[in-house]
Amino acid sequence: MNVKITGTGSYIPKIVQNNIKFLDRTFYDTNGDKIETKNEEIIEKFQKITGILERRYAEDKLNTSDIAFLAAEKAIQNSKINPETIDYIILAHNFGNVSNHSNQIDVFPSLAVRVKNLLKIKNPKCVAYDILFGCPGWLEGMIQGYSFIKSGMAKKCLIIGADTLSRVVDKSDRDSMIFADGAGATIIEKTKESGGILSHNTASYTNDEVFYLYFGKSYNNNVKNKNRYIKMRGRKVYEFALTNVPAAMKECLDLAKVDISEVKKILIHQANAKMDDAIVRRLYKLYNSDAPDNIMPLTVDRFGNSSVATVPTMLDLIVSGNLDKHNIKSGDKIIFASVGAGMHINSMVYQY
Repeated sequence: MNVKITGTGSYIPKIVQNNIKFLDRTFYDTNGDKIETKNEEIIEKFQKITGILERRYAEDKLNTSDIAFLAAEKAIQNSKINPETIDYIILAHNFGNVSNHSNQIDVFPSLAVRVKNLLKIKNPKCVAYDILFGCPGWLEGMIQGYSFIKSGMAKKCLIIGADTLSRVVDKSDRDSMIFADGAGATIIEKTKESGGILSHNTASYTNDEVFYLYFGKSYNNNVKNKNRYIKMRGRKVYEFALTNVPAAMKECLDLAKVDISEVKKILIHQANAKMDDAIVRRLYKLYNSDAPDNIMPLTVDRFGNSSVATVPTMLDLIVSGNLDKHNIKSGDKIIFASVGAGMHINSMVYQY
């Protein structure tokens, strides 16, 4: 018995926020001092480091649970299953529902039960719950769903990753240009077919790393409210990821007894183009080889960092034929990997 992805779906918000929109911002540093560098220079440097040209923001009328529902609905339609037969709905996010006019977080009731309600699933045995696991949340949901199926507790699971990070950013922080909104979803099922999830690997580093990403006050000391915003120690995150993610992916390949030469695609969390490229290159160096061209799809350039949504959205775009120069064929072995607040790392080897 194996566990395979039988449906994918995503919701890419309609509002496009390109880098030009940040020219009128006033940025401050961590000490609360105004950054005197011209915004043109700040944006040019940001673009060179991250690869981000634009990002997507959700419309005011849509909340995280709404875009999660839209992605889930597409995944269910793609899988052609009866939604009443879903055993678990696992929804990964970081900040719950956040109104565009207030950054108060709403997670009561959970977003997963709201999605189940929007899907009009009546079956009380369809269990819905949220998972808070930073950017690796969707992949950790996949691992949990896989475990439920392998243990006999489930036959079908709906795994969703959704966030509206644009609503929890400090507009005076240069890092606000990184974050975006989006949702992606997958259906996984018990099957007699070959392939599917071959191995998985998760680790939580919670010593000095625990507050590399955190909720903190605005860098602009003139802001009098007590709101908190997503904050990141970027250099620390970068160094942590480069040190630990390649080794985690190699461990996952070793568990699956898959050689790096068999891997056709690496779908890694879209946080930073430069960082992702360096991670993949370091992975191949562990095998004394060079990374092949076109091995790593990239979407951060046009969609920004939508946290838990980046990997499932990218997967949906590829399998639906909507990501140029990338495809996945039957029998292909791929790697999923992510890193984020916690600090958490996870990876998975999967065969289509």
